[in-house]
Amino acid sequence: MILVGLFLFIFVMVGVAFLTLLERSVLGYIHIRKGPSKVGLYGIFQPFSDAIKLFLSEQTFPLVSNYISYYFAPVVNLFLALIIWVLMPYLSGFFSFEMGFLFFSGCLSLGVYTIMIAGWSSNSNYSMLGGLRAVAQTISYEVSLGLLMLSFIFLVGSYNLIMLYYYQKYLWLLFIFFPLSLIWVASSLAETNRTPFDFAEGESELVSGFNVEYSSGGFALIFLAEYASILFMSMMMVMIFLGGDINSFFFYIKLVMVSFMFIWVRGTLPRFRYDKLMYLAWKGFLPLSLNYLLFFVGIKMFILSFLII
Repeated sequence: MILVGLFLFIFVMVGVAFLTLLERSVLGYIHIRKGPSKVGLYGIFQPFSDAIKLFLSEQTFPLVSNYISYYFAPVVNLFLALIIWVLMPYLSGFFSFEMGFLFFSGCLSLGVYTIMIAGWSSNSNYSMLGGLRAVAQTISYEVSLGLLMLSFIFLVGSYNLIMLYYYQKYLWLLFIFFPLSLIWVASSLAETNRTPFDFAEGESELVSGFNVEYSSGGFALIFLAEYASILFMSMMMVMIFLGGDINSFFFYIKLVMVSFMFIWVRGTLPRFRYDKLMYLAWKGFLPLSLNYLLFFVGIKMFILSFLII
């Protein structure tokens, strides 16, 4: 188990490294400029040289910061972003456990605290504002994500992610529940603080947001946690809507395509206005996901009553 966990950690980190390379190359094409192309063949060693540069540069601490919580917030953030990967339903039985959806929502909820503590412990007005924005945004979109997950729990009758794979053996749920997939994508963008919902890192008004006082390794850990979360939310999208056969090569092609969509959105859409973000969460997604939940419950009750008769 420990060996498998170690391999999983290494592969996720390598995946994050190449996701950053993909992002910079795609943004280069979108901006009609060259992306990374100097370090190694086609810039393939660029993410690794960036990581070495970040971890070897000088670590600075704000004089008036709350040192212990300031130091450990990025570490816990990365730990939560990595521990959540044990949810991948390995058909070989390594980590597949029954309460997958509950574990997922628990780790998402705990991630809010690390951002809040990182923003507060820096003792800077900019980072505090960025932390407050991030917490309000994440909590708002967690509600609609939780209701969506609850809908699929009612549908498959289990908290185990592997049941979604069995349900989609012949037809992907994307074709049946297309509106839900759009809500899931938008909520995932908001959960991971990505454009057009990157208010926690609004450079124009907050000078980089909650991580403004972090440098060197602390910033690198926050950066790694964000991209690990993007990869994981892409994996969840594939598991829930695109047929999650984890042992097929096609699964990883779909995962890369969903991750590419995150990058494409960043290069295309402008930032939302903050009040419209909250309006969308509470007056748009919440009623829609609640109605879908009632719809799913109704379908399940109808099927059960039909079977009893």
